Amino acid sequence: LTVTPHYSFMGITCDGPPKIFTITVNPTGQVNTVADVVYCNQDVTLPVDFTTINTGGTTTFSWTNSQPSIGLPASGTGSVPTFTAQNTGTQPVMAVITVTPTYTANGRSCAGVSRMFRIYVNPSAQVNAVGNQVVCNGSVTNAVTFTTLNTIGTTTYTWTNSHPAIGLPASGSGPVPSFTAINTGNGPVEGTIAVTPHFSYRGKMCDGNPVSFTITVTPTGQVDEVGDQVLCNGSYTSPVVFNTINTPGVTNYSWTNNQPGIGLPAAGSGNSIASFMAINTGTIPVTATILVTP
Repeated sequence: LTVTPHYSFMGITCDGPPKIFTITVNPTGQVNTVADVVYCNQDVTLPVDFTTINTGGTTTFSWTNSQPSIGLPASGTGSVPTFTAQNTGTQPVMAVITVTPTYTANGRSCAGVSRMFRIYVNPSAQVNAVGNQVVCNGSVTNAVTFTTLNTIGTTTYTWTNSHPAIGLPASGSGPVPSFTAINTGNGPVEGTIAVTPHFSYRGKMCDGNPVSFTITVTPTGQVDEVGDQVLCNGSYTSPVVFNTINTPGVTNYSWTNNQPGIGLPAAGSGNSIASFMAINTGTIPVTATILVTP
């Protein structure tokens, strides 16, 4: 502003030398909008640098954080630094970051309107433990549906199978379907199923630690051929010992006899049939058929 004085007396006006002074009006502090961000537990975040459309002076920024548990201090100045995001819970955590700009010029500081943005930290994906299954060759397994403690977001699952020969594909997603178990060998076969959970919220997917369980398929029971015996009435039979090629595991045997009159019970169990006295008081040979089930 230029001020000019005018002195008047007796109708005469005399101008004096002008004086100049200034009134400087600083703009209000201003900060540009910051987009929300989403991280996974244990992610290392990117720093957040604030910007302004104001020029001429200097704009500084101070900020507060509503949720220090995410790994970021409750307040700070300047940029939001990088940090390791933390969320050990079962649902996403939202931190509201409120940033206040201050414009400084000509020794005068002017605070502006605060702006907010959000930092979301998703929990690590989690899947509950799954029980093992043991099934026989040719049996149908139970379908496996996975569950989680996590809430609010969506958890999906992928899995791998170490032994596709049991009848289950090498990999898949979602539940493990029921299938007909296969084992044509003579010992148990085990498939290890490793399921990996994936938690998704606000477009961010976070993987969790895999959990493993097993599906063991045992072979069909098997018994070696047993030779026939022909005896005279009153003679003692040779003991019969049952054997199998299946290992490891335990094979048990049950048997039936369609002619108990020969001196052997109609049914029994165990690994052998003990010697007994053969009986035939008739006039023709009697044949007993022993059916052994392993």
